[in-house]
Amino acid sequence: MTDAVETPEAETLASDVRGPDLFSKFDALIAERQALLDTGVRDPYAIVMTEVRSPTEAIINGKPTILLGTYNYMGMTFDPDVVAAGKKALDEFGAGTTGSRVLNGTYQGHKECEDALKDFFGTTSAMVFSTGYQANLGIISTIAGKGDYIILDADSHASIYDGCWLGNAEIVRFRHNSVEDLDKRLGRLPADAGKLVVLEGVYSMFGDIAPLPEMVAVAKKHGAMILVDEAHGMGFFGEKGRGVYEELGVEDDVDFVIGTFSKSVGTVGGFCVSNHPKFEVLRLVCRPYVFTASLPPSVVATAAASIRKLMNAGEKRAHLWKNSKRLHQGLRDLGFKLGTETAQSAIIAVMLPDQQTTVLMWQALLERGLYVNMARPPATPAGTYLLRCSLCAEHSDEQVGEILGMFESAGRAVGCIG
Repeated sequence: MTDAVETPEAETLASDVRGPDLFSKFDALIAERQALLDTGVRDPYAIVMTEVRSPTEAIINGKPTILLGTYNYMGMTFDPDVVAAGKKALDEFGAGTTGSRVLNGTYQGHKECEDALKDFFGTTSAMVFSTGYQANLGIISTIAGKGDYIILDADSHASIYDGCWLGNAEIVRFRHNSVEDLDKRLGRLPADAGKLVVLEGVYSMFGDIAPLPEMVAVAKKHGAMILVDEAHGMGFFGEKGRGVYEELGVEDDVDFVIGTFSKSVGTVGGFCVSNHPKFEVLRLVCRPYVFTASLPPSVVATAAASIRKLMNAGEKRAHLWKNSKRLHQGLRDLGFKLGTETAQSAIIAVMLPDQQTTVLMWQALLERGLYVNMARPPATPAGTYLLRCSLCAEHSDEQVGEILGMFESAGRAVGCIG
């Protein structure tokens, strides 16, 4: 036997069948990013925290930095009871389940976590997912199928859009927070079709809240079911901390509530709660639930402990609201343009004119010891650039004062304020 020899004709044929580089579609973004880095600024999306000292402080670039760019709204990541619950579960149940919830992946802790959610939200059912993204992906794509309609706010989170695209339902968008447009678009749909209206309690880019009472009334008028994503509302809206839908009094009219553990709860994971009598069948038909390994025992233990503590966190909620109102007013007084006229949530968006100014402001703040999120299209609407501040119940009065001082100094250095 002799080795095959590749002929020149074979080499030509191999080169002929090569298609275009599949990464070519990203060339413009790669060039834009490189041009930005060539100016000497740090990469806003490649920050490494070498040490995290508390919910509000970390070491970044070797210096103590106040964290104003996390979703750790209630500061539960370092709560002693939460940490102890995770350590105990790690010792008793090991590092992971290596299985789906419908196979070997349901441990005692998963049921305890779902029980904590049912107690917190006052519902008959709760279903825990491995992430909040998967909760939206799974629930939306499963309950709205072929011949049904999903009606969603144009500014909906990416996980909501992806949940729509994963399923076979028709997708209808309405203008952000427009009750009138929602009513008009629902009115055009077949009366006998299944309809799911998807809303968010708090919209994560600008920190504005949805007019839920008016929207729920419109949805009910047209016979639609309602899903509210309370990822950024759980923990500090409402008397019990359930979210904007509780705060605005529409608990009895909402069919499904989606949430996450990666914000106020302080760990990772997602969930859906509901009072629908047939809800439990979703455990058998929801693909992102059935075909994903379950959360590690330590994670669901920390989540359950945190959720139960959030039931009695009235003082923390009050302090968080005080922080939000003070920072919002302070930034306005300094001359910054904000995403909302008043403090509507724990998110405050500082609006800036272009990407270069936004990056320079972001870096100036980081150099002064303050970390915030930089947001740009496609995460924001076209032509919209902002710095997103996420407050925490553990931010002290002194830290809020320091934050305002850093914004004033950085804003004057960059030329954002006079």
